[in-house]
Amino acid sequence: MATLRGPDGCPWDKEQDFNTLKPMLVEEVYEVLEAIENNDFDGLSEELGDLLLHIVFQAQLGKEAGQFDIDTVIRKISDKLVRRHPHVFGNESASTSEEVSRNWDAIKAQEKAEKLKDGTPERRSRLDGIPGKLPALHEAHQISSRAVRAGFDWPDVEGVFEKLQEEVLELKEVISAGGGEGQRERLEDEIGDMFFCIVNIARFLKIDSESALKRTNRKFKTRFQYMEGELARQGKSLEETSLAEMEALWQKAKTQR
Repeated sequence: MATLRGPDGCPWDKEQDFNTLKPMLVEEVYEVLEAIENNDFDGLSEELGDLLLHIVFQAQLGKEAGQFDIDTVIRKISDKLVRRHPHVFGNESASTSEEVSRNWDAIKAQEKAEKLKDGTPERRSRLDGIPGKLPALHEAHQISSRAVRAGFDWPDVEGVFEKLQEEVLELKEVISAGGGEGQRERLEDEIGDMFFCIVNIARFLKIDSESALKRTNRKFKTRFQYMEGELARQGKSLEETSLAEMEALWQKAKTQR
């Protein structure tokens, strides 16, 4: 990478900076996730290499800026792993994954408190540090999980279902009220509240919302494409097919593997 960024290197590589690489970095992460979901281990090894390239690239930019280098990156994560695994590298004990998670969260909270010492109390928040660029479902999960650690949570999942029903009724009320100034914002608010409740239901059930929705997206895509294929074999298009016929094909698609 130093050669690619050097005087006789690649014009494209030399033009990049921290910000221009961001979209490509996010894309590489999703390609890694897709390879994992598809059990494509040959593809996974390649995609992990592409992701590693971006880490090396960013580290080279940091070195050129005189801020950090790849050794700094590796040292920091190594130190963090040792610090957050006192049951392995220290004298603490943890015999279950739940105990490990509690210890991890406690150590992380202590580290964060140290970083916030210089801030004023009203500017300190347990929600600091959650990246605003996260996918919305994942961000909602992170926000609610942080709030839970402070004891701000429903006593059980039934409480979240009740809240969800409440939000559904509020959405219907906004729809019934018809158009008017600010309706779009109110609709977004109520739909967002419903999504947040669903994320919390998933959290209670220890399900990752982002993965669950991805799974449903893939399932819908597979079934829809099956329906298109069946109609194509009949010499018909979706536009020429009744809703009842499409529903019958959809039900048939659900039996396919």
